[in-house]
Amino acid sequence: MPLYPLYALLFADAGLSDAEISALFAIWSAVSLLAEVPTGMLADRFSRRANLVAAGVTTAAGFAMWVVAPSFPGFAAGFALWAIGGALTSGAFEALLFDALAAAGASEQYPRLLGRVTSMGLLAQVPAAGLATALFAVGGYTLVGWVSVAVSLAAAALAACFPEAPLSSSARAVDDGDVRRTPSYLAGVLAELRTTAALPGVTGAVLAVALVTALDTAEEYFGLLAMNWGVPTAAVPLAIVAIPLAGAVGASMGGAAARLRPGSLAALLGAAALLLGAAAFVARPVGLVAVAACYGLGQLVQVVVDARLQRRIPSNQRATVTSVAGLGGELAAFAVYAGWAVGQASAIAALVGLIAILLPLMLRPGSVSRRRGRRH
Repeated sequence: MPLYPLYALLFADAGLSDAEISALFAIWSAVSLLAEVPTGMLADRFSRRANLVAAGVTTAAGFAMWVVAPSFPGFAAGFALWAIGGALTSGAFEALLFDALAAAGASEQYPRLLGRVTSMGLLAQVPAAGLATALFAVGGYTLVGWVSVAVSLAAAALAACFPEAPLSSSARAVDDGDVRRTPSYLAGVLAELRTTAALPGVTGAVLAVALVTALDTAEEYFGLLAMNWGVPTAAVPLAIVAIPLAGAVGASMGGAAARLRPGSLAALLGAAALLLGAAAFVARPVGLVAVAACYGLGQLVQVVVDARLQRRIPSNQRATVTSVAGLGGELAAFAVYAGWAVGQASAIAALVGLIAILLPLMLRPGSVSRRRGRRH
């Protein structure tokens, strides 16, 4: 998507302040959070493929809003549409892929295929950055925006061609009791929180996953960092392309680092904080090298922490507890937005350092449950 490496710059060049840009990202997260559950229900009860088609169309509409109404209200509306598009995809793609493989008797291929899709998504940012640079030089943000609209619609058309295994009758059947319970989103969230809190050693791991995952939100500011540090707007996409590549390398090393102790993971995350803080202090294009290294270390820690959580969750409660961690990540992302608004990269480096300090406590097996028992 050629607009990805440039949209934060679009906001800045349209005259928005850092606080307004952070507010846009907060709107994005808030709508994503609210849309996650109902869009997942749509996918399970009707059609996962239809969700993916609708996601492409909705995202295209959001990008079109940015082109035709380049102001805070237009950007906010576009982000809301993009958030809904992302929520329509979240979960639906994985379910469609797994069920299609299961119908073909190849469900054991799911981890390999999903990993390949994820890797290709990161690597695709390289040609997208080059395309963004070329398009911006020819037609500015307008051309980049309309090409992104076309890419989103092309993705919707491609999704319409995906095979879809028939949904089970249990997925389609909804009794009256379920219908009455469905609108109670808050009650469902509270029930998930209670379930998580009752599992020894899981609460801390959920918090760790949520906080480390929330750091991914800083990726939205990489383009602004490059511009603020003296990189010309047209060169920003190529200047920051090494950052997601470093993230891909870090994530690929997560398996090798799976046996690291919590203290070692905290040290890696602390090193990431120092790298980002040093880059913010230098405030020059060369600092992007340190940002890339920081991002790679963060991705490595994220993979390991997620694996630690999965090992602590009983099989019959895995989806529930993982959804709590995802919800926590969305909520924790607001701290990153606020940090950028207050102190930009330096404040985010401080947040990374704080999480590094807390990480050994959060990953200590059973520590949360024991403390709760002593209080009562």
